[in-house]
Amino acid sequence: MSKQREIEQSVQDISQSVGDKARHYASDAVDATHELIKRGRDKTRQLRDRRHDYATRAAHYLEDAADEANYQFRRAKRHVKRHPVSTAAIVAGTIGALLALRHLTRSRDEED
Repeated sequence: MSKQREIEQSVQDISQSVGDKARHYASDAVDATHELIKRGRDKTRQLRDRRHDYATRAAHYLEDAADEANYQFRRAKRHVKRHPVSTAAIVAGTIGALLALRHLTRSRDEED
């Protein structure tokens, strides 16, 4: 039983670590997103001041793009926060697949 408990604890530790890193990266991305949104809105105000049709269309496009980026980011952040174990599993599976491909390509190179 203690071996199973150790395995469970290590999986929990890994998922917590991955979740913490994901939240950290998500937080950094939120800060960058907010900065981009702010810059986009500043540019929007500058373009609106010119009162040109093109400027108005570009302003709407920039604002829509900023809002969409913010929505997609919040959606991804919410997914990571709600499913840290599945996020850890996806990361572990990706790393495992890369290592397996690396091993396969190396063994083929050694055979030649």
